[in-house]
Amino acid sequence: MNICVFLSAADLDDRYTRPAREFAELLGKGGHALVWGGSESGLMKVVADGVAETGGRLVGVSVDFLAAKARAVTAPDEMVVAADLAERKRLLLEKADAVVVMVGGTGTLDEATEILELKKHGKTDKPIVLLNSAGFYDGLKEQFRRMEDEGFLPIPLTDLVFFAEEPVGALAYLEESLGQQ
Repeated sequence: MNICVFLSAADLDDRYTRPAREFAELLGKGGHALVWGGSESGLMKVVADGVAETGGRLVGVSVDFLAAKARAVTAPDEMVVAADLAERKRLLLEKADAVVVMVGGTGTLDEATEILELKKHGKTDKPIVLLNSAGFYDGLKEQFRRMEDEGFLPIPLTDLVFFAEEPVGALAYLEESLGQQ
């Protein structure tokens, strides 16, 4: 599988880097490819290193104004530089079979809500997981439940997104969803 991971490029505490590294190693050992924002810093670097060190392939999509911070890759890995953030999101999603949202800031939230909106409207059927490391997305999970309860979601929340508390559960859900058990 090509798994797109939306996440922070910031240097973060171990409660966030440990599960990110664990997911990356599971992804690499499973022979999957990481599709990510291409950054060579912070949590993005942790995940890319973990995938690369365990045999997975890297498919990066950077953006023009961040290209200087992009990871240098060689074949069979791939790096594309998009003209702007909209093109970057489009390319990330085009190259992915599934999406995992890890901890992040406004950019990560923007990416997550866009793919969720596409799924809500039937424009994609890709499985989406929010990896809720250290309870980071507890508030968002509560908000989504309220949206569902009050009629703001036209599809059941369970059809929209899967909340995983641990990396192994996230990958298991994706493999099951895509018939790769």
